[in-house]
Amino acid sequence: MSKYLEERVTHVHHWTDTLFSFRTTRDPSFRFRNGEFTMIGIEVEGKPLVRAYSVVSANYDEELEFFSIKVQDGPLTSKLQHLKVGDPILVGKKPTGTLVLDNLLPGENLYLLGTGTGLAPFMSIIKDPETYERFKKVVLVHGCRQVAELAYGDTITEALPKDELLGEMISEGLVYYPTVTREPFRNTGRITDLMRSGKLFEDVGLPLMSTERDRFMLCGSPEMIRDTRELLIEGGYIEGNHGEAGHFVIEKAFVEK
Repeated sequence: MSKYLEERVTHVHHWTDTLFSFRTTRDPSFRFRNGEFTMIGIEVEGKPLVRAYSVVSANYDEELEFFSIKVQDGPLTSKLQHLKVGDPILVGKKPTGTLVLDNLLPGENLYLLGTGTGLAPFMSIIKDPETYERFKKVVLVHGCRQVAELAYGDTITEALPKDELLGEMISEGLVYYPTVTREPFRNTGRITDLMRSGKLFEDVGLPLMSTERDRFMLCGSPEMIRDTRELLIEGGYIEGNHGEAGHFVIEKAFVEK
């Protein structure tokens, strides 16, 4: 039995020269938890060429959505970036990942820290009603080099607060904090620097981080994950996983090629 479902591309959006997203059909048998990833790819010379991609869409959405970088000589993304509506796409049948609510201890505030396409799993999590049932405030931090790379900003600030079912929860519970490092913008600086200085917490109107109250999810560049993990461990935070819930969780499996 094949490990993959064959879906069809229904929509493609190019955010910048280096970032794009696409939606596909969704087989009714495909089930996942918000925040998980699965293997995505295409068939090349009769063999699957796949990489791990977090699912942008929520687990109740009728279609699947994925967010990708474009690497001109990347084995997979050099081909994926040319996808058109109607093209076939392989979707792995066994989604997994550590960025799920059950891997975190109970708390008051949930910080979702993403850089680049590491935003993807958090788009799924902020559309989950359970996220707002478990946490009073959800702070979505998206770090990029340039303003144009802050994909999904309008969705987060305009579309989701107007959602018929989730709008009220999102309006009251979600704080969006985009930050860039190489251009002037209302928020600038690396995520770890903003945390260490306390500026992040001041800007979002919440107290300085505490193991009693705050929980973190990390997804993005290896440097951001390494530095933020060190900062959290210094502060006495314990990393969680499928075996045991903790104060923070990390996803390392996302596409870079």
